[in-house]
Amino acid sequence: MSTAAALTSNVEAFQVVSNVSPHSEAEREAALADLRFGVQFTDHMARVTWTADEGWHNRRVEAYGPLSLDPAAAVLHYGQEVFEGLKAFRWADGSVWTFRAEANAARLARSAWRLALPELPAEDFIGAIDALVRADSAWVPGVEESSLYLRPFMYAHEAFLGVRPARHVEFLVIASPVGSYFASGVKPVSIWIEKDYHRSGPGGTGDAKCGGNYAASLMPQMAAYAKGYEQVLYLDARHGTLLEELGGMNVFAVMADGTVVTPVINGNILEGITRSAIIALLGERDVKVVERDLPLIEVRAGLEAGTISEVFACGTAAVVTPIGRFGSDEFELTVGSGEPGPVTLQIRKELMDIQYGRAEDTHGWMRRVV
Repeated sequence: MSTAAALTSNVEAFQVVSNVSPHSEAEREAALADLRFGVQFTDHMARVTWTADEGWHNRRVEAYGPLSLDPAAAVLHYGQEVFEGLKAFRWADGSVWTFRAEANAARLARSAWRLALPELPAEDFIGAIDALVRADSAWVPGVEESSLYLRPFMYAHEAFLGVRPARHVEFLVIASPVGSYFASGVKPVSIWIEKDYHRSGPGGTGDAKCGGNYAASLMPQMAAYAKGYEQVLYLDARHGTLLEELGGMNVFAVMADGTVVTPVINGNILEGITRSAIIALLGERDVKVVERDLPLIEVRAGLEAGTISEVFACGTAAVVTPIGRFGSDEFELTVGSGEPGPVTLQIRKELMDIQYGRAEDTHGWMRRVV
């Protein structure tokens, strides 16, 4: 039995209180005709409450709307929060499926543990996803490369000023219909290699999906934009010599001999769910995938000599993103021809064909919700 098939969802435990003022059909159709990432949200959100006395309880789907927070809420002062990102896909037959939701549930639990938050049971995570997608299934778009982006998150709700784990926590899931991450097709992105700032360090929160990691990346990201680059690639904090990850994506290098190399998971790098799927798919095609330290000096030499033919990044939002150019204070280098390479395009197609039901899912990654 596949992992996905073995998942337990307690969707029946979620009480659904329908939004009394939902978007009109015309408003929803307008939103689905103008798909942008994370701008428009559906009519409902799923929610589960945790308290130190009662544990996880009060599972419900309710109207999407503002949250009520005390000014002393712990999340506002100590940043005790974690989140996830996954998608629901509409297949050609009209059914709706999620991709590797069990992996997101497990990663949220790991992130929660690192931030001293309660670990949400997987059946609650899956139940909340199922309940929300079913309530807002009309919001799942059906055009090419579209999906319903799901954002589960957990935060410290308790009002207090003191450095300790909160005793009242809220878990929610919100949803946003999105189109292709690329407005005009799959285009290579330009990457600035950041040497002065780091998104995490040894013993930090790099392998947890928490807002602080992303907040730390915003200033270097703005600086990269000013230099004419679209994304930032961070180096290790200990020595400043090893590639780690982009602000929100893992990175792969394709060698001229066909070997694919990606930085090893070392506690500083977020263990990407798309990353592990790509490693599995490449392995099935007998492509040698090596997880190891990837020094910047090796990447620079490989790009100059042509022994590195492609570089791509991956993550939930963009799936697979070709990288066309690297820059730093010391050099600027084009990757191959500067256009998306065959390995990048093929692995992107393979993964998306599974997600949209165009190829057999031999891993049990897809799970039908509607």
